Amino acid sequence: MLVDTHCHLDFHRFDGDRDEVVARALEAGVSRIVVPALDLDNCAAVLALADRYPSVFAAVGVHPNSTALWSDGWIETLRELAAHDKVVAIGEIGLDYHWDKSPHETQQRALTQQLELAAELDLPVIVHNREADSDVLRLLEQSALRNGDRPGVLHSFSSDWEVAARGLELGYYLGFTGPITYKNANELRDVLRKAPMDRILVETDAPFLAPQAHRGQRNEPAYVVHVAQQVAAVRETSLKTVEAMTTENAACIFGRDLLSS
Repeated sequence: MLVDTHCHLDFHRFDGDRDEVVARALEAGVSRIVVPALDLDNCAAVLALADRYPSVFAAVGVHPNSTALWSDGWIETLRELAAHDKVVAIGEIGLDYHWDKSPHETQQRALTQQLELAAELDLPVIVHNREADSDVLRLLEQSALRNGDRPGVLHSFSSDWEVAARGLELGYYLGFTGPITYKNANELRDVLRKAPMDRILVETDAPFLAPQAHRGQRNEPAYVVHVAQQVAAVRETSLKTVEAMTTENAACIFGRDLLSS
């Protein structure tokens, strides 16, 4: 049993065969899929998928690249959306300094307010970080979000060990995606090797970041098995052990209801 803790199943690239994609995931042993929202408009689509498929759970939030028109009033809308019984996190939120789609100050305000909402609702967060290590860590450190031992996940982790260590100290989990299977990803595999097994999650970020065996193709939840296999190889353990540990980690961070329904 595996959990794909980050998949954009609502994207149009799945419109033609979404039922088959979910079925293939189940056949591959991927029994749960967490689908994060990117903006207020697609929150409805994400929640509709959670209603449609028993294996799908949702996160609601505003991605940093969707914050250019950020309004503080959006927090109330997110609070209402988060009341859905299959919402397990606030996300995908964070900072993205690679694409010039929103001023850095606006991204930071949106992230801070969504962290505050997560703390209020006792929900973990799914954190996007692209070329913004220092500011992401600073805002996470300043946040009141602690939530015991499950503040959130640093999604599709791609930074160095120093960043990983600081995130781990704050209680965050590390989410690993297809790039850990790429031939030139030695530094990332070193982070994976050093990270505690009880703080590792496996993700696809589908339809993006397909693992090496499917590189150049559309990614999908069933391919998270390749990520788990790479974790097993790097950690010199069995795939069965990785499946058990990462599934337990997903339940710890996103709640036991993830596995009980």
